[in-house]
Amino acid sequence: MNVILWARVSSREQREGYSIDAQLRAMRDRAQREGWNILQECVVAESAKRGAERVAFNEMFQWVQRNAKKQNIKAIVSHKLDRVCRNMRDAVRLQELEDTFGVKLVFIDNEFGPGAAGALSFNVMAAVAQYYSDNLRAEVLKGMDEKVRQGWPTGPAPYGYINSSDKNEHIQPHSEKSHTVIRIFELYATGRMTFKDLIQKLYEEGHFYQPSQPRFHRTALSYILNNRFYMGEIYRRGKLYPGKHRPLIDRRTFEICQELLSGKNHRIGKSDIPLSGGLFRCAFCGQAMTGELIRKKLKTGRFNEHIYYRCANNHPDSDHPKVRWRAKDLEDAVTKDLQTLRLAPEYAAWFRKALAAAFANIGETTARQQKAFQKRKSEIEGMQEKLLNAYLGGVVDQHVFEAKSLSE
Repeated sequence: MNVILWARVSSREQREGYSIDAQLRAMRDRAQREGWNILQECVVAESAKRGAERVAFNEMFQWVQRNAKKQNIKAIVSHKLDRVCRNMRDAVRLQELEDTFGVKLVFIDNEFGPGAAGALSFNVMAAVAQYYSDNLRAEVLKGMDEKVRQGWPTGPAPYGYINSSDKNEHIQPHSEKSHTVIRIFELYATGRMTFKDLIQKLYEEGHFYQPSQPRFHRTALSYILNNRFYMGEIYRRGKLYPGKHRPLIDRRTFEICQELLSGKNHRIGKSDIPLSGGLFRCAFCGQAMTGELIRKKLKTGRFNEHIYYRCANNHPDSDHPKVRWRAKDLEDAVTKDLQTLRLAPEYAAWFRKALAAAFANIGETTARQQKAFQKRKSEIEGMQEKLLNAYLGGVVDQHVFEAKSLSE
C-alpha cells in the first residue's frame, strides 16, 4: 500500500521538546511492519497563529488530490490526529479526500473504528484539536499583550535596536545602527530630501542597511520613519502603549517627519527651481506650487530654458483656474511684497544709530575686559617670578613652593 507520511510541530512545541524525528521514526517503523510503501514524507514546523496560511498542508493536500489515482495512494499516515487536523475545516477536507479518492487517514497513537462510532470519535478528537489550537493562540496573545502593557515589544527588535538578555532592559540601542536611525530622522526632517536623495546621502556618509544590501530602500525608510517605537511608544492592536526602552528620536522631530510624509508640510525644493517645494501655496485650493523646467530647442540646435510655476493639484475642481507663473513674474511679485516690509527713512536712520551704539558699547566693554585680564596676567607672572627667586634663594622650602605654584 502506497502511503504519505505527515509530521508537524508548532514553534511552541519545538521549544517544549517535541521532535519531528520521533514522529517520523514511529511512522517509518509502522510502515515497515505493515509493508507499506512510503511515497513521500511531508515535514513542517509552523506557527499556531490564526489566519496564517498553512502552505505545506495545502501543498500536500493538493498533491494527493492530483496523484491519488495515478500513484495509487491509499493513506496519509500521521502520528496523532492533532498533527494533521488542527481545526474542523482540515478534518472535513481530509474526510472528503477519503470519500472522493479513497485516501484514508492512519494514526500511530489514535485509531478510530469503522461506522458511526468511529466517525463520532474522529469528530470529537478533531474538535479537541481545534480547541487546543484556539486556546494556544489565546494564551500566546494574552502573554504578548501583557508584555506590551509592561512596556516591552514582542518579537525581534526593530532596526537600530538589539534584543538583550538583560531582564531590566530587554531592548537596547545598537551601538552603530541607532546612530543611523537618528541620522535618517535628522535628514528627512529638514524637508529638503526625497527618499532617493536620502538613500544616496546615507550611503555617502557610511550608513549601511544590511551587509548583503548596503543601501537602504524605500520600504525600509518608510517603515523606520513611520515607526513610533523610535520615540518611545509601542503600537499594538490599534492602541499605543508607553515603552520602557530608550527612545532615539524626540516627539517634535517625529511629528515633523509625519507631516512631511503625509504631504501636510512638503518642503522639498530643487536648486535649479528655487521657489518650488511648498514655499508657495495656491490661493484657490491651498495645494503647494510646483516648478517645471521647460526646454525649447531652437533652429540653431541650442536650447532655451524657462521655469514656470503652477498649482500641484492633479485633480482640481472644474472651476479651478489654470494659471502658470513665469519665474520672473513670481520673483517680481515676491520682491514687490517684500518692499512693503521696508522701514520708513526716519525709522531706518534711528535703527542704524541704535545698532551702532549697541555694538560700540560691546566693543568698549570687551576692550576694558581685555585690559583688566592683561593687567591681572602681568601681576601673576610677577608673583610667580618672586616665588621662584625665593625658592632658589632658600627662603621657602619645596613644599611651600609647590603649594603656592598650584594656588596661583
